[in-house]
Amino acid sequence: MDWLISLFTNTNSVAHIALLYAIVIFVGVYLGKIKIGGISLGVSFVLFAGIFAGHIGFTGPTDILNFLQDFGLILFVFCIGLQVGPGFFESFRKGGIELNMLSCLIILLNIGVMFGCYYLFFDTSNATNLPMMVGTLYGAVTNTPGLGAANEALTNVFPKGNVPQIASGYACAYPLGVLGIIGATIAIRYICRVSLDKEEDELKRDEEEDPHAKPHTMYIRVANSYIAGRTLKQITEFLNHDIVCTRMLHNGELIVPNRDTVLEMNDEIHVVCAEADAEAVQAFIGPEIQVHWPEEDKDQPMVSRRIIITNSAMNGKTLGKMHFSSIYGVNVTRITRQGMDLFANRDHRFLVGDRIMVVGPEDNVNRVAELMGNSTKRLNAPNIATIFVGITLGILFGSIPFAIPGMPVPLKLGIAGGPLLIAIFIGRYGYKIHLVTYTTTSANLMLREIGLVLFLASVGIKAGAGFWDTVVQGDGLKYVGTGFLITIIPILIVGPLARMKYHFNYFTIMGMIAGTYTDPPALAYANQLCSKEAPAVGYSTVYPLSMFLRIFTAEIIVLFCCGA
Repeated sequence: MDWLISLFTNTNSVAHIALLYAIVIFVGVYLGKIKIGGISLGVSFVLFAGIFAGHIGFTGPTDILNFLQDFGLILFVFCIGLQVGPGFFESFRKGGIELNMLSCLIILLNIGVMFGCYYLFFDTSNATNLPMMVGTLYGAVTNTPGLGAANEALTNVFPKGNVPQIASGYACAYPLGVLGIIGATIAIRYICRVSLDKEEDELKRDEEEDPHAKPHTMYIRVANSYIAGRTLKQITEFLNHDIVCTRMLHNGELIVPNRDTVLEMNDEIHVVCAEADAEAVQAFIGPEIQVHWPEEDKDQPMVSRRIIITNSAMNGKTLGKMHFSSIYGVNVTRITRQGMDLFANRDHRFLVGDRIMVVGPEDNVNRVAELMGNSTKRLNAPNIATIFVGITLGILFGSIPFAIPGMPVPLKLGIAGGPLLIAIFIGRYGYKIHLVTYTTTSANLMLREIGLVLFLASVGIKAGAGFWDTVVQGDGLKYVGTGFLITIIPILIVGPLARMKYHFNYFTIMGMIAGTYTDPPALAYANQLCSKEAPAVGYSTVYPLSMFLRIFTAEIIVLFCCGA
């Protein structure tokens, strides 16, 4: 039995450290799946498992705990940045400006309420109370990356060995944070007298009426003598609306037109455009018709095929410069990225992982498929080099000191902010430096979860030794109460504002709140109530900016306030 006792007590053994993390992580993950009232804490329960392990003395060398904590944090925030990068800037162009402004207001109010509670309920002369309130803030908003950023920034402010274990405040506030977000969104329903059935009907009507939701297809007869004898390129420029002409019946012959094809009176064309532009296109070209086209050549049948871009050489190329119609005799009618259908605009830049709908003769479509890659197997191969190139750049960028007057130490983005920013820019603009940033959703989630559980386990184990004195015998109840106030007050202010002033649908508001708090349980609750995509749209619209601000403001609060 000596070997077993040594395995659990010899903290310098590699086997002991591996066993420590394995036990803490699997216990935390399994307990996190337990639902109470339909709500679970998820993977964050690893933190509580780590605290218990640290409390009973099941721990490891501090240097190893610190390394695994920081490496896990880097991996976690970098993979988040890669995920949100492609949609980070686009989220401001899709009617999301108001939602992102409301999200920013919630974040500022969270910080404001935290400082208010700190000055009202805590001894401001105690140097550790403000850092503990920062930990409470990030537990209240259920944002683990913010906790990591704050924890890392504290190492630059406090002497080595004296860094406050703010995970205790986080652990106190987190459970009621999850419940408070959902409870506050329910309260908004009653404050604003919302009928869920009416909100659902409104979404259904908007979906039916939204002319920009999806591409629109129709058959048109050329009836405008002004455009007769002009090329498709000229007609598109005159019309000033994006259209794609996939097929054309000219003098009884069915052809695939290109930008230089000349239209004549009574030609019949198959057009794809935004639904909002359909009426203008008909008014300019001619009426919509029912067609009875001759059978296509059996040797060269017309096909529509969805092709996946997996050839890295296509990364960053624009649709207009590919000349699909003139060179390959096919047309691209729509593009799908991250589950969203996009109209095939000439200025669209391809990224690896995009899916395009190609229409044309079968042989021509096959040639385009070969050009674009169209290899699912290639997508499944992870781009490891890109990840570690990005992490290298992120650590270098995060280590650059920025001297700001009045601050005791130079501002650094650190190992949380630096990799996050670099990952966002690489995710969006990596093609400019020939980096393929695509990873499958499952691969990204796996790396994120590994990084997260390493970070949570390390923080929990380190905080466990002093958890009882700090929380149970100390100000634990204050952290619980103030955390709950930090959670609900901003929601109860901004939620009714979003409803009464901006007239957002209630389900969109629920998604926006869940995204601002980066809280999947709140999104899952909203999705249970709504059969439409409104909660997910609200969540995804504000999530990129919210995640960035949560991490960035964590470091700013610590460096400006805790270091003063």
